[in-house]
Amino acid sequence: MNKIIELKDLSVGYEDNPYVLKNVNLDVFSDDFLGIIGPNGGGKTTLLKTILGLVKPTGGKITFFHKGVKTDKINIGYLPQINQIDKKFPISVHDVILSGLTAQRKIFSPYTKEQKEKVTDIARQMGLEKLIDRPIGALSGGQLQRTLLGRAIIDKPDLLVLDEPNSYVDKRFETDFYKILEDINKNTAIILVSHDVGTVISLVKNIACVNEGLHYHSGSDITSEWLEESYSSCPIEIVGHGDFPHRVLEKHDGCDCCKDE
Repeated sequence: MNKIIELKDLSVGYEDNPYVLKNVNLDVFSDDFLGIIGPNGGGKTTLLKTILGLVKPTGGKITFFHKGVKTDKINIGYLPQINQIDKKFPISVHDVILSGLTAQRKIFSPYTKEQKEKVTDIARQMGLEKLIDRPIGALSGGQLQRTLLGRAIIDKPDLLVLDEPNSYVDKRFETDFYKILEDINKNTAIILVSHDVGTVISLVKNIACVNEGLHYHSGSDITSEWLEESYSSCPIEIVGHGDFPHRVLEKHDGCDCCKDE
């Protein structure tokens, strides 16, 4: 498959922390489903922002490709964390999904009939057809997530970026949500960031741990040794449970998840 993103010796930082990411190398391909894990503050969100063009590298470079040819940018769909969404904004499910087609519309021109029909199709795919006129402030967390996912994919992006999607998924919809991602991945590359390592491993094709640097693992069949090396500031133990592998944190000092234990 064709490469769509290449990170070469990429470094990113801010005034208060000049080394959030350091010498990161990563290739993303058109059929990829890449899971990104790592400790809080390790640079996962900064990596996403750099790929999305919201943060400029301080060193190295990021290169995009379309059908094997270098290009200035690619079409990227983005599903943000729920805490970045203003649920008080007066907009309906229909209009949120429709807004994903803004780049296709000429300035000041109305949306076409075909574009509006796409909204109906996407709402049906997301299980939202009965809620299409409901304001987003009246939605559950999972319903809002599906609405935002619909907006992210309606424009048929080259890459779909998901930032902690499992943090607000409806449990009753969780299985269907991951099936939707598998279906989307047939035509779209996916990068999924999550703290839920067990979920990541059961879904993705490849894994990267981001903790200032980036440790890449081809395939999802990973070992506890790789996890411990990659997650050096937050050790992980591999545990077998049911049909899927799960990962649990060992109790240790210096990690927010263990402060109350």
